[in-house]
Amino acid sequence: MVLIKSISGVRGTVDNNCDQGLSDYEIKNCVIQFAKVFVEEPVNNSTIAVGRDGRSSGAHIINLVISTLNRLGINVLNLDLTTTPSVQLAIINECCCGGIMISASHNPINWNGLKLLNSKGEFLSKSQGDKVFQFSTNGIKLSDSTGSIKNINYLNKHIDHVLGLSDLDLEKIKLRNFKIVVDGINSSGGIYIPYLLRKMGVDVIELNCVANGQFSHNPEPIPENLKDLSDMVVEHKADLGIAVDPDVDRLVLICDDGNFFGEEYTIVAVAKYILSKHPKSSIVTNLSTTRAVKDIAISLGVKHLESPVGEINVVELMKKCNAVIGGEGSGGVIFSKSHYGRDAIVGVALILSFLAQKKQSITQLRSTLPNYYMLKDKITIPKDLKFESDRYILDQIEHCKNDNNTFSTVDGIKIYYHCGGWSHVRNSNTEPIVRIIIEAHSKKRMFEIKKRLIYEINNYLQ
Repeated sequence: MVLIKSISGVRGTVDNNCDQGLSDYEIKNCVIQFAKVFVEEPVNNSTIAVGRDGRSSGAHIINLVISTLNRLGINVLNLDLTTTPSVQLAIINECCCGGIMISASHNPINWNGLKLLNSKGEFLSKSQGDKVFQFSTNGIKLSDSTGSIKNINYLNKHIDHVLGLSDLDLEKIKLRNFKIVVDGINSSGGIYIPYLLRKMGVDVIELNCVANGQFSHNPEPIPENLKDLSDMVVEHKADLGIAVDPDVDRLVLICDDGNFFGEEYTIVAVAKYILSKHPKSSIVTNLSTTRAVKDIAISLGVKHLESPVGEINVVELMKKCNAVIGGEGSGGVIFSKSHYGRDAIVGVALILSFLAQKKQSITQLRSTLPNYYMLKDKITIPKDLKFESDRYILDQIEHCKNDNNTFSTVDGIKIYYHCGGWSHVRNSNTEPIVRIIIEAHSKKRMFEIKKRLIYEINNYLQ
């Protein structure tokens, strides 16, 4: 059994017959910690928004979360089956003091988790997260149910919000008569994405859109898990395919020829569209995102900045530099004119606006974007070993100085090579692994960098 705590919340494996992993005890404890830190007195006027993705374990967990909050005297806005960005919007629009989304994102079906959100509808900062998990629940007693529950379906409110964005070209989208295949991974995306598309006049073909939580494939939206979607796009001669993760904050696309658009290129395409409309703004992506974003920014005369990995880190830098768009290479799009959170629903609307205005196919659009080869890998750290990351980073800094390579150490170490490629090595925030991201102009150069990195990292596993 696994339990992982980070600034984004807590997640772990679920087994109803086990008191380890994401157990009822851990769920209650986390809810109490979060509520006691983020709910100010008097609690009678305080409301926390709560939602869940389609996982089969979610129904039990949301009932437990709501009961615990009520017994602390806290009111609950229950969105039930919904998306993470919907909870974020609800916190803002319904004046909640925080939110809890029950989801384990792209993790397998036997996982679940609590995503913790502050009163701005944003993930917790490191200091906020530390404060929550350091709070002692010793001596805290739950009373009889004293808080209220308000049930609300946020589907229409979220979709209406997206359709009202000024950068959305709804009329041109309707004129294109798009045909799109949607893989909803048997979760809330199977409800929200088709509903949005039909509102925009799209002919929708549904795949895995029954939100029963019985994931038809591994939920991470990567090529090896989306073969059925690719086949259906070709079979139905669709304009494109859309896949999301279970809580609908990641968006990936399939081209009309069945090829993978590239999860890194969701933010690249949206950036090209939005930055051309807002030439005096800037863009923020995390350190592990493709250099193609920077290339687009440079071509449009716009400033590009990099943040540490983690949604809240992107958001904080976006606010600091007043960036209109931000995101990450896993298919996460953050559009500040909507809200400060990754939102696949917003991403879909902006991508279709771009295609409609350019009168291009998704394959043609992909051909206009800078092209790089990227490799994402990881080294699992055995339980009896530790990655000596501090010593590794110090030694890498010396190598960079000797080779005259620039580098960043705001999150692990990212090295920018003379060839135009880069590598990023960091400890995962959510798993006991070392993450390795490499990008280069050629596969040959990419694998050369990988070979050297793997050799060096293994020397620091002690």
